[in-house]
Amino acid sequence: MTNHLISRILPADRDPDRPCIICQNGRRYSYGEVVRWSRRYAAALRAAGVTVGDRVAAQVEKSPEALFLYLGSVRAGAIFLPLNTAYTPSEIGYFLGDAEPAMFVADPAKLELLRPVAAQNGVGRTETLGADGSGSLPDLVAAAQADAPDAARSADDLAAILYTSGTTGRSKGAMLSHGNLLSNAEALLPTWGFTGEDVLIHALPIFHTHGLFVATNLVLLSGASMIFQPKFDAAGVIEAMAGATVLMGVPTFYTRLLDQPGLDRAATERMRLFISGSAPLLAETHRAFAERTGHAILERYGMTETNMNTSNPLVGARVPGSVGFPLPGVDLRICDQDTGKELPTGEIGVIEVRGPNVFSGYWRMPEKTRSEFRPDGFFITGDLGRIDEHGYVWILGRGKDLVITGGYNVYPKEIELEIDAIPGVVESAVIGVPHPDFGEAVVAVVVPERGADISEGDIAEALRPRLANYKLPKRVVMVDELPRNTMAKVQKNILRDSYRDILAEAPTR
Repeated sequence: MTNHLISRILPADRDPDRPCIICQNGRRYSYGEVVRWSRRYAAALRAAGVTVGDRVAAQVEKSPEALFLYLGSVRAGAIFLPLNTAYTPSEIGYFLGDAEPAMFVADPAKLELLRPVAAQNGVGRTETLGADGSGSLPDLVAAAQADAPDAARSADDLAAILYTSGTTGRSKGAMLSHGNLLSNAEALLPTWGFTGEDVLIHALPIFHTHGLFVATNLVLLSGASMIFQPKFDAAGVIEAMAGATVLMGVPTFYTRLLDQPGLDRAATERMRLFISGSAPLLAETHRAFAERTGHAILERYGMTETNMNTSNPLVGARVPGSVGFPLPGVDLRICDQDTGKELPTGEIGVIEVRGPNVFSGYWRMPEKTRSEFRPDGFFITGDLGRIDEHGYVWILGRGKDLVITGGYNVYPKEIELEIDAIPGVVESAVIGVPHPDFGEAVVAVVVPERGADISEGDIAEALRPRLANYKLPKRVVMVDELPRNTMAKVQKNILRDSYRDILAEAPTR
């Protein structure tokens, strides 16, 4: 048995001199070097006591070495657990306690804060990896002997766990197998026309499924190259277009590119494809980009639990506001949220998907896993949508009040729990409102205790050390009571309608 994922995305017969990673600081890595470095990272993990099935958690800045850690973990038969660099020590503590990794890799700049968190949650070994490639883990890699073969892993074996928040309680870990990751890359290869001649501008973070799995795995599978940028910079992306063919991004990328005077048909002349996902792309952004560049952005739909599910066509109409058609091998249907009955064309219901891309369940949550799947194997996404008469899928909302801001999922309950714990607060409701740059922005509606001296600024200050920046409310609104229905459930649809323009108003302090 081979290593199911590695044997396909980094095959032995790949030209070792072919360029793979091109960094802004001048560093370059050929496919042969990526193979050697990922094998050495695997050897270092084994030498440090990581065995097949162990979890390797990492909260590190984007770097080629961070990719080698991911690939090395998969080679060693471990389960990779990437963590958002914005997570606070409190949030990291939950993930480490839940996943129980054999190793936690941290940014050296955060080690002083995170080492005790790791120790408190039973992590046996904590190492460091910096954005410049320095740290204790690279030191272990330098001393490692990469002579062991890749761990044998089948399509059903786990390759990664990605945490995705829930609307109730804490985050849950989506278990992604070798087969899930490989099948999705194989489906996207013809769908997006990727070949070894492509050069991707990789400006996405690599703690997220979009940047780590969709972008990276597809580049490796196709033998393409990637211009590896540490973060999105609009001017830098336009400059890179002269030597690139594809950009993957979130809607924020495209709104910020449109703010650049240098974005025009000449700048994008060599590019063949612009892809957007992770949040809804406004139709006006789609149209403005096409007018400026001559390129129609290709929007697609995916989620942490499934990777990509649908895509607008490479050849054919890319309809603004639609996320296109199901990918090859993916079954998608629209069902009544309560009965599970499949609905006719054009009717709105919950989106359900089934296919080799769909995850195997939530880490150590068997009951939650069972509740999210139909008996025939369809996963209930919680997203509301419809399929039109031409077969295009449209996302119309989320049944679980999910907020997607700048491509990141924010689940209101987690923020509400933090707000409700603040002295002087009776209760709160968190909603998403339209934002021209991020797609949606987080807004908190708070009921203070009678006579409490608490302001919007006080709540923002209390939340700052408890939540990642992208989860922090852009505005906090004080009200006497929350609107409720006859069953005493908060009517968030009323709140969204009432405060959809709140960001245009000046905050009160």
